[in-house]
Amino acid sequence: MKSTYHTMGSSQTATLSGKKVIDLRSDTVTRPTAGMYDAMMSAPVGDDVYGDDESVNRLESSVAELLGKEASLFVSSGTQSNLIAVLGHCARGDELIIGDDYHIYIDEAGGPSVLGGIAMCALPTDHSGGLTVSQVEAAIKPDDIHCPISRLLCLENTVHGKAQSSDQLKSLANAARAAGLMVHLDGARLMNASVALGQSPKKMAEPFDSVSLCLSKGLGAPVGTVLSGTKAFIRRARRDRKLLGGGTRQAGILAAAGSYALDNHVERLAEDHSNAKRLAEGLSSIDRLEISQQTNMVFISPSDGRQAKLQSYLSDHGIVISAGVPSIRLVMHLDVNEVDLERIIDTIQQFYRH
Repeated sequence: MKSTYHTMGSSQTATLSGKKVIDLRSDTVTRPTAGMYDAMMSAPVGDDVYGDDESVNRLESSVAELLGKEASLFVSSGTQSNLIAVLGHCARGDELIIGDDYHIYIDEAGGPSVLGGIAMCALPTDHSGGLTVSQVEAAIKPDDIHCPISRLLCLENTVHGKAQSSDQLKSLANAARAAGLMVHLDGARLMNASVALGQSPKKMAEPFDSVSLCLSKGLGAPVGTVLSGTKAFIRRARRDRKLLGGGTRQAGILAAAGSYALDNHVERLAEDHSNAKRLAEGLSSIDRLEISQQTNMVFISPSDGRQAKLQSYLSDHGIVISAGVPSIRLVMHLDVNEVDLERIIDTIQQFYRH
């Protein structure tokens, strides 16, 4: 079937045989809204390497205030932001402690080890994606010439859609800090956690020395992450961004999209969470599916092992998924509306009636 794009206002929508293509692979697939395009087109810009891009400076100041930190730095991606943070906290031969299914460890090409010479000690996470204080304390190495120096604890929120309790993260951070470690938060979907738990971003960021906040996931910006911390840390981060090839010029066009997202797309994350809950409920009658849901993600595990066949069937009907094994992740985002949701439920139910 032929796939095309058509324009609605200022945003592009993919179509397949006249039907909208619904992409559930991730919340990174969103396209800018009309209002976001307008903000990008009218953004005042300068040269960000020289520090004179007004739109970048506005974004960095607003995120620092939002998270209760002294300063922030706009970078191209969450992977770059996390790597810059790790390089800022650790030297070659140092060690970071992390959950074994967190982004930095499994999804970012081993950057800390490959580029920073930093060892990564991965701890098994529990069913909620969390770690325990006793795990962290046991993993911190003694002052012994045979061991790397434990320097940093890296945590994450959300973890596979599961919002992490701010009290639990604070207890982990306190345990690490008591042993002399710094603490970094990969907050790729921190605003989802904030909305889900009804807690302010500032409260959730408070225990951490540095925080990475992604703008291009549920918030819907096309590009970008903001790294926050102390003024001294961000000065070092700016140097490391340049080292990694991340210095950009008229970046205000992208920063304006991020500012628009923070101004307009935070509260609406509750809609994604509600849609994910409705999707899980709509599929609950299918006895060959195990289903779990938190925040904007639904995980389905086909007991009959037909992940690839389900992916192919949905693709033929204009619905794009990743056929994960054993679980398939279906992600709600701002490009999925209530009409789309009913179509997704109906199509999956049709597949299981065959």
